[in-house]
Amino acid sequence: MYNGKKVELESTITCPKCGHKKTEMMPTNACEFFYECECCKTRLRPLEGDCCVYCSYGTVKCPPIQAGENCC
Repeated sequence: MYNGKKVELESTITCPKCGHKKTEMMPTNACEFFYECECCKTRLRPLEGDCCVYCSYGTVKCPPIQAGENCC
């Protein structure tokens, strides 16, 4: 639950450089603006218009966006 709404907390991030995928638990109390691919060490940042790396590269958007709120 996030602010009274049921949200999914797992998202699989796919690196746009090497294609490596990893399932991560998303934080509910902060945005994740940077993420380092454990395979190729590329430092991911959100794409323009997205609030975090989960919204740009994940299979599931971050908890605030899922709940219909603004992210950080």
